[in-house]
Amino acid sequence: MIADNSWTLQISRDDLSNTRLVETLLAKLEEGEALLRVDRVGVTANNITYAVLGDAYRYWEFFPTEAGWGVVPLWGFAEVVASRADGVEVGSRVYGYLPSAAYLKVAPVTAGDHGFRDGSAHRAHLPSPYNAYAFTSGDAAYEAQREDLLVLYRPLYWTSFMLADWLIDTDCRGAGMVVMSSASSKTAHGTAFELHRQGRRVIGLTSPQNVAFTAGLGCYDEVLSYDDMHSLTKDSTVLYADFAGNVDLSVRLRTQLGSVLVHEVVVGVTHQRPAPAGNLAKTGGEVFFAPTQMNKRIKEWGREGVDRKFAESWGRFAPVVETWVDVVVGHGPEDLQRVWHDVLAGNAAPREGHVLQL
Repeated sequence: MIADNSWTLQISRDDLSNTRLVETLLAKLEEGEALLRVDRVGVTANNITYAVLGDAYRYWEFFPTEAGWGVVPLWGFAEVVASRADGVEVGSRVYGYLPSAAYLKVAPVTAGDHGFRDGSAHRAHLPSPYNAYAFTSGDAAYEAQREDLLVLYRPLYWTSFMLADWLIDTDCRGAGMVVMSSASSKTAHGTAFELHRQGRRVIGLTSPQNVAFTAGLGCYDEVLSYDDMHSLTKDSTVLYADFAGNVDLSVRLRTQLGSVLVHEVVVGVTHQRPAPAGNLAKTGGEVFFAPTQMNKRIKEWGREGVDRKFAESWGRFAPVVETWVDVVVGHGPEDLQRVWHDVLAGNAAPREGHVLQL
């Protein structure tokens, strides 16, 4: 077993099923730096998306490693175990974007009561929302008894929250209802929850074995299997939110709906193929990138306003979602590697949420 204080899980960028645990060395802290010990993280289909789009969206650049290999970003909690940075105290617990590794060295800037931003040079030109680390002591959405829910759902629910906000903000591009693929996925049903709450009509598409689970969530007006989507009603114009990245499915849906389909947006790629941007260009569709909407709202509402609105939305969602998920806790780097392979292969049940205590 690799020592707990010196390991990294690396993923082959050419073959996501090829992984290895490697020993790593901790570099000496310089003035203005802090060391985080990665403590509790989650692995979901969202992390598969990070790997699939690692080059296109620069996800591999957050935690650089050897050529040909990548370190998949994970969301979760870490402890500050050493610090030479003002405003970042040893013993502080933070939530944020973490590597598949035992430790993360950061260069905190703008540290305050709510947290800090990693100002490391290699992250300076990467999307800013991923560089923010929140102190649990100043986080409006933090609840100690719901840490596992935050590990599993918070990053996904940020996307859900921002996607729902964007859809409402744009009046669903004029569509009367929203149809979602991969409706059993956490990001999809988080979005559906918020849209349904605001009176929007939402239809979910999922695999046959997940229909009962997805329908039981209560956040969709109707749930259909992919085999039965020919029965999808045409009584309203449709915006299609593609959480699957499945090109064949998108083509089938376009053919079936014809002019009733007024817009498409790709959100995720749980089927492990890059977003079909070329096909989207033909239909006037687009790829949704949550940080873009988040930055728009930060300009309009301010960061504290965005955090407050998210905390309010999370406060409505958390009591409901904890009845939807069975948390499965693994321990250590070997379990992390095993769970990666399970989620990559699609072997995780929709009710299962994998949390790793590292």
